[in-house]
Amino acid sequence: MSSDPKALQRTVEQQSADLAALRTELEETNRGVVALYAELEDNAVQLKDAAELKSRFLSYMSHEFRTPLASMISITNIMLDGLDGPLTAEQKRQLQFVQGSVRELSEMVDDLLDLAKVEAGRISISPEWFEMVDLFSALRGMFKPIVGAGSVALIFEETQSIPRIYSDDKKLSQILRNFISNALKFTTQGEVRVTARLLTDDRIEFAVTDTGIGIAKEHLPGLFSDFVQVDTRVQKRLRGAGLGLSLARKFAHLLGGTVGVTSNEGQGSRFYVVIPCHYTAEPG
Repeated sequence: MSSDPKALQRTVEQQSADLAALRTELEETNRGVVALYAELEDNAVQLKDAAELKSRFLSYMSHEFRTPLASMISITNIMLDGLDGPLTAEQKRQLQFVQGSVRELSEMVDDLLDLAKVEAGRISISPEWFEMVDLFSALRGMFKPIVGAGSVALIFEETQSIPRIYSDDKKLSQILRNFISNALKFTTQGEVRVTARLLTDDRIEFAVTDTGIGIAKEHLPGLFSDFVQVDTRVQKRLRGAGLGLSLARKFAHLLGGTVGVTSNEGQGSRFYVVIPCHYTAEPG
């Protein structure tokens, strides 16, 4: 280093100027970070308020729809039972069409209400011990009137190697009901097969495999998102809100599991859910 006092003074002054410039730059950066943080915080509050408003709206509208829908179902049941007098075959057919449409709309309303509850954090898990065969038996009875003598066979593969499961059987049943309903909706002939198998000592997979129309690979990634429907002629003809699979994913997550799908267009689909055999609540 030079021993020239003037050179040394210039060096010190230059370093002081550099430090002052750096300090100014850091202060400006800090102010920018603070402003950005405040903006992000405001946006987070706005997003939270919007989400709560949407949940309240969905919950309110779902409750408001339920009463008239229940009345319509009751009235069509009374008429179809002949309590108001005999009906012609055509009248019965038209009433059955109305009844089916009302039931579909009622299911959509239930899905909306469940979605509102999940997003508001008001869905609770109530685990208890149950047998897989009992779950399959209940599902079989539930779908028996729908399948009837149609051209699609609904098969439940029961196995004795599955141990008792400690989870929320109602949430699991709702997931499988959605998978089975979709499979039956998009399968005109062949079969819909429901299976269960142990993947590990504490992971069990339930799957619903059909011989239906299948799903193109480009549609698979977003299939479990809210309000998503596959854009096909069949999908446009068959009504739905596009919420069932999204709710299945959310329920599976609450149970500590995951959902998935594999499919080949024109060859059928396989929807599955994997959950722990023994549910354990997340801390907090």
